[in-house]
Amino acid sequence: MQPQYSDAITWAAANGIVSGYGGGKFGPNDNITREQLATILWRYSKSPAATNKELHFNDADEISGYALDAIRWAVEHGILNGFGDGRLGPKGLATRAQVAQMLKNFIENQEDNI
Repeated sequence: MQPQYSDAITWAAANGIVSGYGGGKFGPNDNITREQLATILWRYSKSPAATNKELHFNDADEISGYALDAIRWAVEHGILNGFGDGRLGPKGLATRAQVAQMLKNFIENQEDNI
């Protein structure tokens, strides 16, 4: 019996939204990082370019190369926000509250562009 999310993963992979870790590994039960979620939302949005390329966070150098354009876009559109201490926390695990906030911000951003 396949897990309930296997059809969604197959669709997302076929549409270039997720790609896994490489080497045939996906990790569907792994926690998601903030940069991974930003990248998924960015790819779902067809990878739009951000107009503001600068990131003013103390830990901007920690952003993975694959996620840099996605993070720029997510920050520019208010989908992903930093912490009050100047950090973005790109590799930090996204809490349920952070995922909910990012999804809310993403949906509101989509509605604004309709």
